[in-house]
Amino acid sequence: MKRPLSHAPAVLVDSTQVSDELGIMITNPENTPPSLDDSTAGTSLPAAPAQPEESGLSPAQRHLRDVWEEHMKCEFATKSVDDTMATMIAGGHVNHVPTMTGGRGLTEIRDFYSRHFIPHMPPDTKTTPVSRTIGDTQIVDEMIFEFTHSITMDWMLPGVPPTGKKVTVALVAIIGFREGKVSHEHIYWDQASVLVQLGLLDPSLLPVAGAESAAKVSDPGLPSNSLIHRAQGK
Repeated sequence: MKRPLSHAPAVLVDSTQVSDELGIMITNPENTPPSLDDSTAGTSLPAAPAQPEESGLSPAQRHLRDVWEEHMKCEFATKSVDDTMATMIAGGHVNHVPTMTGGRGLTEIRDFYSRHFIPHMPPDTKTTPVSRTIGDTQIVDEMIFEFTHSITMDWMLPGVPPTGKKVTVALVAIIGFREGKVSHEHIYWDQASVLVQLGLLDPSLLPVAGAESAAKVSDPGLPSNSLIHRAQGK
C-alpha cells in the first residue's frame, strides 16, 4: 500500500545546493547570489552539507526532489531516453511554452526526447540555479540557462540553423508529480531575449532585452526600467 503524500508546506530550498540541469551539483558555501561571471558556475564541486531549508523537507518532498534529480541526470548526463522515461507516469505531458514543443503521453514524449531534445543540446550547455521551491506535488526551479548555438535545437529554435552565438537566458521549470513520478513539465523562458542574442530580433525596435535580462535575475541590484527610460528618451 502506497504511503499518501504528506501535506507539508512548500519549502524554498537554498540555491547553495541544487543540482543543475546537467546533473552536476552546484554549491555556494558563502550563500551569495549566483553570478554570470562566477568561474565556478557549472563546474563539479564537492557537495555541501544540507542547508536548514533542505533538511526541512518532508519525506514526500525529498522523494519528489530525488525523482526530479534522477530525471535530469538521465536527460543531460547519461543521455538515456529509457531511464528518463522510467521517471515519468503514463498520461503526462511536456510543454516548452515559448515554442509549444514537447508531447502528450509516453509515446509522444519518448519520440520528442529521442529525436528533438536529448540529441539537440549544445555540448557547452550550463545552468546556474537561482531558486527551488518544493511542494507536495510540484517543484519549481528557477535558473540561468547558457549555451552556444552550435547545433540545431529543435526544442528551442525549430527551423533556425546554428548561428554560433552565445545565449544566456533566465528559465523556469514547473514540474508536476503524480503517484511519485513526473506527470508534467512546463518550461518557460524569454524567447525574445534568445532571438535578440542570436541576431534574429532587433532590440532597438521593440521593448525587448538580450542577455542583460538574465543578468538582472542573477543580480537584482542592476538598474530597473531601462526600456521605459529609453522609450521616454532619457
